[in-house]
Amino acid sequence: MIPVEVAYALPDRQALLPLMVPAGTTAMEAVQRCGILDLFPEINLQENRIGVFGRLCAGDRVLEAGDRVEIYRPLVADPKEVRRRLAAEGRTMGQAGNRKSDD
Repeated sequence: MIPVEVAYALPDRQALLPLMVPAGTTAMEAVQRCGILDLFPEINLQENRIGVFGRLCAGDRVLEAGDRVEIYRPLVADPKEVRRRLAAEGRTMGQAGNRKSDD
């Protein structure tokens, strides 16, 4: 048995579920075994992509001890378009939440 984690996050709620799985378990099997689909019924494994430590992977990726499987939500906004809009306003991604004042 090896230790792994499965993670999913919404803007207001997140879950990080540790579990022990047999060696040879795939990323998709870990997602299905951990119970996260019961906690977040909105997860659609046909639409939501998964990854390990921030890198997209296929569901058949065999996990190693200590891996964290992450379930990703669809993007709300196109990052390139957000950067263009911010650049036009004279701001950067790090300043996205801060409005410039017109002092």
